[in-house]
Amino acid sequence: MALNTSADAPLPVGEVSRLIGGWIDRLGAVWVEGQITQLSRRPGAGVVFLTLRDPSYDISVSVTCYRQVFEAVADVVSEGARVVVLAKPEWYAPRGQLSLRATEIKPVGVGELLARLEQLKKSLASEGLFAADRKKALPFLPQLIGLVCGRASAAERDVLENARHRWPAVRFEVRNVPVQGVHAVPQVVQAVKELDALDAVDVIIVARGGGSVEDLLPFSDEQLVRAVAACRTPVVSAIGHEPDNPLLDFVADLRASTPTDAAKKVVPDVGEEYERVRFLRDRARRSVQSFIDREERGLAHALARPSIEDPHRMVDERADQVAALLDRGRRTLRHLLDRADSELTHTHARVVALSPAATLQRGYAVLQKADGHVVRDPDEVAQGEALRARVAEGEFTVRVDA
Repeated sequence: MALNTSADAPLPVGEVSRLIGGWIDRLGAVWVEGQITQLSRRPGAGVVFLTLRDPSYDISVSVTCYRQVFEAVADVVSEGARVVVLAKPEWYAPRGQLSLRATEIKPVGVGELLARLEQLKKSLASEGLFAADRKKALPFLPQLIGLVCGRASAAERDVLENARHRWPAVRFEVRNVPVQGVHAVPQVVQAVKELDALDAVDVIIVARGGGSVEDLLPFSDEQLVRAVAACRTPVVSAIGHEPDNPLLDFVADLRASTPTDAAKKVVPDVGEEYERVRFLRDRARRSVQSFIDREERGLAHALARPSIEDPHRMVDERADQVAALLDRGRRTLRHLLDRADSELTHTHARVVALSPAATLQRGYAVLQKADGHVVRDPDEVAQGEALRARVAEGEFTVRVDA
């Protein structure tokens, strides 16, 4: 539709609508999946009007089909059902409206839904959205809890009553939204994002009661899964009952089997916490008392030791030992000195007895030549030679006679 137009040469609306219709007429038939939100079957009319909606992106398109096409599935298809239609796009020029002309309608069975969910689950898991290391820990005692649930629903009542019974001071920020149908996904996503944007909200609970696979489909929607994965606030999934496993369970930071279970896992029980505090307090008291008793016994044992009870006893014992050793040393030294004195006296007597002076005392004399040489042989002297005679009391000169 590359046309040469300007403000001075515009195209009429009818011409534009005709050109759009001509382009759309060239399009072939396509298979389209969606959820029926409106169904009009006028009595006697040969055409059935449907509105097919994509709940993930809040987009709808009108669908028309001949009565015989719809009658083939009329027993199993109603408003809210998910269907796959083979249709050709059509342009209604007078109103400028796009619609689809369906030639075949097939209901989406539970098996097909589960297969598609399993494929989506594998795709999201490969991106790491379900990884355990991405999951955030829940706060021990949340001050403000965000709750996304149906208006006046049993799930809302179960969460509020059980949480307040366990911890009366807990507060809630509630967002009531549709939890099934075509409007569920965008409103649940919006509620989660609003609660995540509030700094005061410590944890978010998405709750819904049980239901069929089709009823729980909004909580397996890719748009919701990605919105929860992007949350900075921990999210708890409390959808359906124990066997129900929407994809929200896998991306949430914690899965609760029921709304009641979510309240028990998010909010601590005040009675249990009081008992835990009392138990820990008693345990601490016993530990401190045991420590004090052990230290007192150790102190008493230390005080009972002789070194502490009579600190001078060891000194006195050592003093007696020192005195005994000192007396022993003195006796030993005295004995050694006496023995040495005796030996010295004996040696002195021997020395004196053997000394030349003692010999001289007995009347002997020593003859020496002028050079001091002792005369031992008569042949060593000559006649008339002067000798020096040494006696005990002195010395004198003698001369050799014949």
